Order: sequence, then structure tokens, then C-alpha cells
Amino acid sequence: MDLQQLIAQFFDDNGNIALPEHFTLPRLSETIYQAHLAAGGGDAVNIRDWDFTDDPDGVAREFTRTEVNTRIKAVAARLSQIGQPGERVAIMAPNSAEYLFAFMGALYAGLVPVPLYDPNEPGHEAHLRAVLADANARLVVTNSTGAPAVRAFFADLPARERPRILAVDSLPDTMAAAWEPVAPADGEDTAGAICFLQYTSGSTRNPAGVMITNEALVTDVLQINEALRFETPMRIPTWLPQHHDMGIIVAVLGVVLGQVLDIFGPRDFLQNPKRWVDLLLRRDDDPSDVHIYSCIPNFALDLAARYAAPEHPEEYDFSAVDSIMVGSEPVTRPGVEAFVGALGEAGLDRTVLCPSYGLAETTLLVSTDRTEERPKFVEFDRAALAEGKAVPAEGGVPVASNGQPAKWLHLAIVDTETNSELPEGEIGEIWVHGNNVAAGYLDRPDETEATFRNTIGATLQDGLPEDNWCATGDLGTVLDGHLYITGRVKDLVVVAGRNHYPQDIEATTMEATDHVRKDSVAAFALPGDDVERLIILAERADGATEEGDAAAEDAIRSAVTNNHGISPEVVEFRAPGGIARSTSGKIARRVNAKQFTEREHAATQ
Repeated sequence: MDLQQLIAQFFDDNGNIALPEHFTLPRLSETIYQAHLAAGGGDAVNIRDWDFTDDPDGVAREFTRTEVNTRIKAVAARLSQIGQPGERVAIMAPNSAEYLFAFMGALYAGLVPVPLYDPNEPGHEAHLRAVLADANARLVVTNSTGAPAVRAFFADLPARERPRILAVDSLPDTMAAAWEPVAPADGEDTAGAICFLQYTSGSTRNPAGVMITNEALVTDVLQINEALRFETPMRIPTWLPQHHDMGIIVAVLGVVLGQVLDIFGPRDFLQNPKRWVDLLLRRDDDPSDVHIYSCIPNFALDLAARYAAPEHPEEYDFSAVDSIMVGSEPVTRPGVEAFVGALGEAGLDRTVLCPSYGLAETTLLVSTDRTEERPKFVEFDRAALAEGKAVPAEGGVPVASNGQPAKWLHLAIVDTETNSELPEGEIGEIWVHGNNVAAGYLDRPDETEATFRNTIGATLQDGLPEDNWCATGDLGTVLDGHLYITGRVKDLVVVAGRNHYPQDIEATTMEATDHVRKDSVAAFALPGDDVERLIILAERADGATEEGDAAAEDAIRSAVTNNHGISPEVVEFRAPGGIARSTSGKIARRVNAKQFTEREHAATQ
């Protein structure tokens, strides 16, 4: 079966997406599944769910195309019995095949899944309770592994306030026969209907539910397929958290396309990054023409380099790896070079790394680099960056290209004060317009208006729409056809009227001394009496002790002062894991700033 030929039916003669009326992701999934069945592919493996609890090498549960489809429909049939179309369903489980059965089953039933996580995940109870309160989910879906923790999580609530809890692996496959496709109501705008809620990590505010529509989800899936130019047969190893936008959509993509999806959990990766690297290798049970695709955040590059470098490179075979998308956070040159340095000798081609950019508000993908020079870094003059311009200069700040905008969307760099489009090389806020953009934030009309209902001013590109632009909050520029991300609007460090990018200061900190753990630095500014105060928090590298703090601080202060022309007021070291991160593993600067401020305030009382 030719997957791309099958998908081609959803485009018009001009190559634009042209979806049938009332088209949804389940309809796309069923179209591809029925084609697989007709081609005799029902018994092909679709999901391998890896468990490393008792065996360090892992034990995999395998599910065929038909088994996966059956489990999804069994969940959908049961949810249709106990829920109503449009009702929200919280998914609270560890990464697993059942997580995907729950998510897809809710979609097949016309309910709205809310991807969350196992309550056993440490440090995120407040975030989880805030999301559940905001989503008002009266149904919770989990599996037998997660069920005890889920029940314990709600045990302190009065019985009448507890949600109904369903373990999907307790459902018999026979229930699938009761599933029926959801018929749209008369006059219903199925394309604009909300199909799932993706909650943001929240930073210092309560998390917001991003309302992803049917049209946005299908559009994004087609955009990812086009951007990566998927070739089959394919295999997708992923440990990304399934409650995160990148994790759930990558996993769902594997299910919908009917290809082999190797899944395990973030904790399994952090305990042993070699598990992911091993799954990138060509396997004995792979077809000879297999194509391997994966997706990771930047911090995983350094971890894989440190803990998964092969002792015998000649025994490794990365020849089937087509693409590794690197996203979720800024891609750093040290991370890339470490990864390529560790695995390049074993045959990993550096061009498989595809720095990419996306956000929940656009469902996922905005841009990815598919040029032959990827991953591409350009050094920008630091003084020019402070003035809002990206000027290439040897010895400047290295910034990764995030490639080219995905097809079927508009991207513009706009002035944050005038909303007018800026020319190439000038830094402004990244705005996105397209059918992949979400409908807004749940029950937050003011925030929805501010983020999703923007009107662009004067434009330089021809044919740009005027209204309903999504303001991403990210700063960047386009230069020679490449998108470069320079920071967050709200994270800018402004000292004495000059702009400084926190990731630039963080990079300087990491390069100044081996005492600092890679990709474990948070730089932010706090109000001062006369000028803003620069605060730097850094985790110690493995094996580093407090005795080395003083020398490391001197090195950091000197490097930051020399490179940026500002002096940090505080350089504070912490043990590994001591810096706050989001639920997806990214450094949460605003959370760290808030915690630091609260601690300072408490100390003065």
C-alpha cells in the first residue's frame, strides 16, 4: 500500500488541503486502516509497548493493526455509553499503549480527551489539580498500572465529587462491535468543533487549555507528513511524555499511519538514554527498507551523548534513521556537537537532526529544517541582537535554524508595538496563521483575544490575511529562508535599556566552567532599585561539589561581564535536579524567578 498515494486524496489539484465535510482524525485513521486491511496488513505490528521494570533490556507488548483498532473502538463504545459527545475525558496514565487507546477512543466517541499524566509523577500535583478543575472532567481514563494512583489521587474528595474512573485494559475486545461512528448534528460545524484540550505547562499562571479543533488536528498531521516526507515502511521510537503536545501527536501519528510505534516512558529514558539509542538502530525484525523517525527535546542530545556513546561503534547501524526532529526548546550547538560526536563514529549522519519549532497553540508544528545543511547554526553579533537585529558575525551568538515554515500556513515576524511585518534580519514576535491554529483557550476570552485574534499591520509578503493571527510570544527572525528563534517576549532580560536573551546568558554560563551541568541553567531578571537585577541559577555537573562553587562563580561572572556587558547580581549553584522545570522537562524561567522572589521575600520577614 502506498501511504502517500492514499493521503493524496485529501488534496486538491493545486496541492492544497481539501478535506471532505465533517472530516475528523478518526475518519482519517479509519480510511488508512481499511486500506491496510484490504492490502492484508491487519496482522502487521502497530505498537510495541516497552516495559523496563524487571528487565533492563526491556520486554515489549506487541499490538497488531487490528488489535489496536479493536481496542480503540472498545474504549469508544464504552465511553459512548457513559459519556456525552463533547464531554471532557481526562487521561491519567503512564506512557503506554492504553494511553493511546484512551486518547483515540475518546476521539472515536466524539468526546474531548484531556491528555494528563500518572499522578505518581513527582512535583506536579498542583498543576494536575489545577488542570482537572479547569477542564471539569467527570470521566477519567487510565490503565491497570495507573489505576491505584488515580483512585488515591481522588480519595480525599467527597464521593459525589469524584470522577468516574475507567481502566481501558479491563474492557473486553468484544465491546468494539458496539461502536458506531458519531453522526454530526444538523448544522454542526464539525471542522471547528473542539476535539481535544492540550494544557500548557502553566509557568507562573494557572495552566490554560488550548482548544484544538478537528480541522487543526488533521491539518497538523498532514503538515508533519509533508514536512518529513515520510517513507514507508517506517518505525517511530519515542519516549516523549504522552501528556505533552509533541509526545501525544507523534504517537497518534504512528497509530493513524499504521506504522510501527516503539513507545516507552520518559523516566525509562532518563534512567538509561541508551534505550532510545538502541531503538534507533536497525533491528533484526525490521524490513530491509525500513525508515526510522524520532523526535526529542534538545536536552536529550547531551544525555544520549554522555550515557549512550557506543564502546564498539562498528557494531552500530544507524543507516535506517531518516529524521530526528529536535524541538520543544531551543536547539543548542553544544548539544548537537556532543550528540554527533558521540554517535557519528558509529555512522549516524548529522543531517538526520532536524531542528524544529512549534507550540500547543498551533497544535504542534510550525517549521522544520529539511535542507541539506541541517542542523544549521549562524553566529549573530551580540550587540546587534541587543538592538533587535540579526547580523551574522564570526564569534557571535550561535543560533540554530528552525528551518522553513510548514506548508499550508503563513508566518510573519512583526514589530511588537506596531504589529507591522518586519524585513529579513530584524527581530520581532513570530505570528502564525493557518488551519492548524487552535480555536483559543478554554473559558479565557481575554487571553484568547490577545493571543489568537490579532490583526497584522503593514505587510511585506504578498497575500497575507489580515485578521486572526496567533501571536506566539516567541521572538525570532527570518534570514535567507531560515527561521531563527532568539527568545521569549516575556523572558527578555532588559538591563540599562539593553535587551539580553536569557538562553544566550545561559550558554555563556555553561561554557565558562565544567562545574555547571549542561542545559541546566536558568537566567532571569528581577526588578532592582535602579536597574533590573540579573540572577543566574546553575545545577552542578555530575561529580562537582560545593567546594568548587567559588571558582566557578568567578569564571561565570567574568564570562558574562565580558560577553554581555552586564554583571550578575546572584550566581547560585544547586544540586542536579534543583532547577524547576515544566512538565515536559524544559527549564521554567518564570517559575524559578517566582520561587527565588518568594524565598528572598521570606528571608526579609
